[in-house]
Amino acid sequence: MSDRIAILGGSGLSRLDALEVERQQIVVTPYGEPSAPLTFGTFDRLPIVFLPRHGAAHTIPPHLVNYRANLWALHSVGVRRIVSVASVGGITLGPETLCVPDQIIDYTWGREHTYVESGVAPVKHVDFTEPYCRTLREELLEAGRRAGIEVVDGGTYGATQGPRLESAAEIERMKRDGCDLVGMTGMPEAALARELDLCFAHLTLVVNWAAGIGGEVISMEEIKQVLDRSIESVRRIIARL
Repeated sequence: MSDRIAILGGSGLSRLDALEVERQQIVVTPYGEPSAPLTFGTFDRLPIVFLPRHGAAHTIPPHLVNYRANLWALHSVGVRRIVSVASVGGITLGPETLCVPDQIIDYTWGREHTYVESGVAPVKHVDFTEPYCRTLREELLEAGRRAGIEVVDGGTYGATQGPRLESAAEIERMKRDGCDLVGMTGMPEAALARELDLCFAHLTLVVNWAAGIGGEVISMEEIKQVLDRSIESVRRIIARL
C-alpha cells in the first residue's frame, strides 16, 4: 500500500470525478472517527487514497475536523505521502493562483494538535524548520510544469481558527508577519503529519483576496465561481503526479 499517495480534499474537492473507485474502508482510530471512509482507487493511473477533510457532504467546519483521526487513518493503511488540497485567501497572491507553500504560521487555538499525551509515551519533539516535505513539493511543482499550469513556488500559509473569515486588521497583522496566504485547515495537519513521519505538502488554490486587501466585501458566490473555474487545474496537477 505504501506506493499510494493520499489526497486530502478541501473545499471544492470533496470528490474526484475521474477517480476509479476500487473500495471504501472505514478505519477505526484511537482518536475517533475520520471525516469519512477512506476511498481507494486510481486517478489517471495514479493509485491513491482519497479523504475529504470536511466530510463527503462538506458538513464539518474547519475547527471541528478530527485532524488526528484523519492523519492516523491514512498512516495506518500504509500511506507515506499526502497532498493536502486547500482553498485559501490571498494576501500577496491574487484569486485563481495556485501555490505550493514552503512555510506556515499557526494562529489556531483549542485544536487537538499533537499525538503526544501525558504519561503515555516519552515526549516527542519534531523538527518543524521546514514544515513541508521538500521532495513532494518539488514533485507538485514539476507536475504543474508538465500540465502547463503556473504554480507559485513557496509562500507562507497563515492558519486561522475559522469558521468565520478574518477581519481586515487581522489580515494586516498577518501581512506584517509575512503571510502570503490565509486558510483554516493548514494546522495541525502539517504538524501531525510530521509527528507520524509522513511526507506532506500543501497544494493551495487562492479563491479570493483576504479581508481588506481587495477593497471589497468577500462574496461566497464569487468564491464559488473561482472554485468552479479553477479546480480543474488542481485535478490536472494531481493527475500529472
